Amino acid sequence: MNSKDQEYGRDPVAVRESDHYQKEYIQNFVEKWDDLINWNKRAEGEGSFFIDVLKERGAQKILDVATGTGYHSVRLLEAGFDVVSADGSPEMLYRAFENAKQQGEILRTVQVDWRWLAQDIHEKFDAVICLGNSFTHLFSENDRRKALAEFYSVLRHDGILILDQRNYDSIIDRGYSSKHKYYYCGEDVSVEPEYIDDGLARFRYQFDDESIFHLNMFPLRRDYTRKLMKEVGFQKIHTYGDFQETYRSEEPDFFIHMAEKEYRQQD
Repeated sequence: MNSKDQEYGRDPVAVRESDHYQKEYIQNFVEKWDDLINWNKRAEGEGSFFIDVLKERGAQKILDVATGTGYHSVRLLEAGFDVVSADGSPEMLYRAFENAKQQGEILRTVQVDWRWLAQDIHEKFDAVICLGNSFTHLFSENDRRKALAEFYSVLRHDGILILDQRNYDSIIDRGYSSKHKYYYCGEDVSVEPEYIDDGLARFRYQFDDESIFHLNMFPLRRDYTRKLMKEVGFQKIHTYGDFQETYRSEEPDFFIHMAEKEYRQQD
């Protein structure tokens, strides 16, 4: 099984729709996703970064809106957080639930569309996490604004959104490179952009059995993402580069945005 089982039609680079991820995360691709991530190596690179950030804020209740195969949901459950695990892909949620069971954890899963998150999520959270470059599946600015507004709405008054993305600024302006140290750590997987323009990043994933899959994503620039967060109401945004507070803009593979909902009057 390979990318011919994914539905892109005759012109794959013309596929720029927020809903298309449903046709990309087919079962055969999802079954290989953990080979791409490599949970153990990711844990080595990431350490306890997210756990520490959430504990420092006193967060207890977390909504993982891009659960994928469950890596962060499981790590947060193991650290004692109350976690709800959401995703738009039923295949991903099934894999996440099974992965969690193998780790001795039971996920509370819900399939959602971020644009109408509050229709399915009726609780308030201390933090919403949207990790794994997932936000770049949204191709329409209206969809991005709607999703951010929905994340905002399910947060408590002093809640925080943690959202990451690839360093598309560097990919577009300087070309693609990756340290594979923090995110996609699998050694037997080749990942590279097959096509890039200002409105599409089409990535190619080749596994050691020579199977090939693709994902079409919108190449978000860092400052654009920050601007959208501000415009939907987040008050303060701090951006890390590969888990570091200070960095040169071209160096990180990933940016991690921490957007605070609470308004704090300046001294």
